[in-house]
Amino acid sequence: MYRLTEFEKELQAMAKEFAEKTLAPVVAECDRESRFPLEVFKVYREMGFSMMGIPEKYGGQGLGIFAKSLIAEEIGKIDCGFHASAGTAGLAFLPVEIGGTESQIEKYVDFIKNHGIATFCLTEPEAGSDAGACRTTAVRDGNEYVINGRKCFATSGAYASVYTVFTTVDRSLGTKGLTCFIVERDRPGISIGKEEDKMGLRLSNTVDVVFDDVRVPVENRVGAEGQGFYLAMRTLDRTRGSGGAGAVGMCQRAIDECVAYGKQRKTFGKPIVENQAIQFMLADMEIQTVAARELVWKNARQLDVGIYDSKLGAIVKTFSSDTVMKVTTDAVQIFGGYGYMKDYPVEKLMRDAKIWQIFEGTNQIQRMVIGRALTKEKK
Repeated sequence: MYRLTEFEKELQAMAKEFAEKTLAPVVAECDRESRFPLEVFKVYREMGFSMMGIPEKYGGQGLGIFAKSLIAEEIGKIDCGFHASAGTAGLAFLPVEIGGTESQIEKYVDFIKNHGIATFCLTEPEAGSDAGACRTTAVRDGNEYVINGRKCFATSGAYASVYTVFTTVDRSLGTKGLTCFIVERDRPGISIGKEEDKMGLRLSNTVDVVFDDVRVPVENRVGAEGQGFYLAMRTLDRTRGSGGAGAVGMCQRAIDECVAYGKQRKTFGKPIVENQAIQFMLADMEIQTVAARELVWKNARQLDVGIYDSKLGAIVKTFSSDTVMKVTTDAVQIFGGYGYMKDYPVEKLMRDAKIWQIFEGTNQIQRMVIGRALTKEKK
């Protein structure tokens, strides 16, 4: 177990207070309405969360992945959907930070500073795990590119002030044709398509973003033509593992709810938490959660010192997401019939958990990454 510094403890406490006092009161209503609470996001921005991961030289606080993981776990205990949408600017900014020029980085940071929300646009209806099947095109026209296509499952797409868009400059090249662009929301030809009505993570805004003859200057291209796949993969290498912090938060919330419920719920004359069958389930939930947290923290510490391990990131993503699905499912079982009812919190945790096994690369893809890495390692 890593020992937290006083600053890390203060950061953790600040995120916990925000989540419990500001976010928690609106979660049930927003879950029913499938609504991202902009009024809560305003407080989130005012507290500085939007800029915490931005390097200090660009006006941010320069917090590392480990510190941001502490925040994600605390907010994730209350609602991971909110955190997914509120924190999407960090994901969208990473390709620009990795491959962009100084002027591009400064421009992007201004959007985050002034508006708070940016969106990472990679997935398409026919190009999810297979990024090489991208159909959104960018055609060079003098000093501009003309972008046409549709991106789906764009987190916070309806509220973003800027998009990081992955296109192809030549479909025949597959992943070698992928190219990344900064696309401002107010450019003519951008529209918001379908808003998804999701099973879980309903506080997170998820939409299609449509690009119809959208013109962007050459200086909005991030890196060279064909460098988009590299930028996307390097971004996901950093975020896949660290994203597990929110899943760990949901696991901890499920355990806490089960222990509290188990102490007051009685059957056969005694609290159910005294039954060995329940204790064994809780013990397994705790074992899995502690292991997931340790993996998330190990990965975060490595990222903070510049060690980018694709295999470890895939391991963390797979283990933490499988764990949150198992732990929240067991939580519903412990609550029995009540666990299936919306009057109790665990059914929502279970609904929210499933997506973690799907987004940022399905767990089947992650296992392929792990397997391929093993076959390439020297004996």
